[in-house]
Order: sequence, then C-alpha cells, then structure tokens
Amino acid sequence: MVSAIGAAWFIARQGWLRPADDVSYRIAIAGGLMMLAVFLYPLRKHIRALDMLGATRWWLWGHISLGLLGPWLILVHSSFHIGSLNAGVALWSMVIVVLSGVVGRFLHARVHRGLRGERTTLDDLRRRAGLVEAEAVGRLDFAPAVAAALRRFEQQELAAPTHVLDMFRRLMWLPVRQTGVAWRCRRLLRDATAQEPDLARRQKLRLGGGRLVDRYLGAVVRVSQYAAYERVFALWHVAHVPFVVLLVVSAVVHVIAVHAY
Repeated sequence: MVSAIGAAWFIARQGWLRPADDVSYRIAIAGGLMMLAVFLYPLRKHIRALDMLGATRWWLWGHISLGLLGPWLILVHSSFHIGSLNAGVALWSMVIVVLSGVVGRFLHARVHRGLRGERTTLDDLRRRAGLVEAEAVGRLDFAPAVAAALRRFEQQELAAPTHVLDMFRRLMWLPVRQTGVAWRCRRLLRDATAQEPDLARRQKLRLGGGRLVDRYLGAVVRVSQYAAYERVFALWHVAHVPFVVLLVVSAVVHVIAVHAY
C-alpha cells in the first residue's frame, strides 16, 4: 500500500496528469466504476439467488482488489490536489473507507480462520496435558503446579469478555501475559524435575513439557482472542457503514458539480 501511494505521488510530482485532463478524467471514471463494483460483494453474500455465481471467497478477493485499485486511480486522478470542498470531502471519505477496509480485512481474517478448529486443538492439548479430569495419566503429571497454572490461565482468559476494555486487553496485552505465564511454567518445570537423577530424562521432561506449555497457552490465547475479535469486528461494521454512505453521497455531489460547472 505504501508503494502504491508512493507511485501515485511520483506520478503527481512529474506533472503528467492534471484533474481536468481527458486522460485523468477517464482514469477517474475507471476508478469510480471499480469502487461501484465493490458493492457487488455484499450483494453476492446476502442474496441467495446469486449463489450460482461462484464461491464467496473469490468475490471477497475481487472486493478487496477493486477496493484498493479504484481508490488508487482516484488518487492518481486528483494528483494530491483538492480543488473544492466537495472534492475534499469525497477524497478524505475515500481515504477513511480504504483504511477502515484494511482494518476490516485484518479482523475478518482473525474471525473467519475457524473457532471450531482452535477449540479442537485446545481440547486435544488439554487431554495430552492431563488437564481433563477423566484422564488418569498426562504428560504433566510430574509437574502438578504447571498443570494448575495452565488451568488457572485458561479459566481466567476463556471467560466471556465483560466490557470493551477487556476485549482490547485480550487483543493487546494477552500475548504479553502469555509470555509471563510461559516463563513461570518453565521455572516450575525446572523445580519439578530438579530431583530427577537421570540427566537425559530430566532434559526430555523439561523440553517436552515446555513445548506442551507453549502450544497449550497459544491455543488458549487464540480461542480467547477469537471472542474479542468477533466483538470488535461487529463494532467495525457499525463504524464502517456511515463512512461508506458519506463517500457515496460526496462522490455523487462531486460528479454532479464537475459536470454542472
């Protein structure tokens, strides 16, 4: 994205195009049509009669591609020059919508990677660690303090988010806490195996236990963050739509003004 903006800036600085030129006008039309085509994706997603037109993931790919290329052409057309109030509103609305779209794509990837798969992984790790009551034997039986620390971390972080700050805490701070818990579990592993006379077995227990701790904590964090990302994604939808409406209205006003005057 930075490279694309740099290329548009380079074209503008060379003076090859001016907003009033015929070529620049055609570029603006192409960019505008691409941005209109972006609205085909939500239609495909919500109208069942359009299911025959291909998989949603390909429509999403087109939605993202056109949502980046169209605004880039508009940016080239503008030459980074705002000639009127309505043009400025349209341009900045477009910039906000594009940035919001980038954030939305990031959240979409986090939400739709599959909570079911993450929970399956966590359940498997829980059994292997011996943290399921029905399991009599587990790989962390030799270190009950580590198993207790993992249970406590899971219980605290898999509870439903209570407020917005808790959601952002999970997204921003939880990986830091994960590192702290992992370090503490490794220290407990060293303590639990300190009396093991066989050096090779002691190292094997510490290495295997450490790997299991890392995978277990990682699975808990991913499941915990999923719920937070899902809530933030819903909030993003609420914030994104008004900017899209503002962009459409300001773009229509700009086109009418250009052709009227």
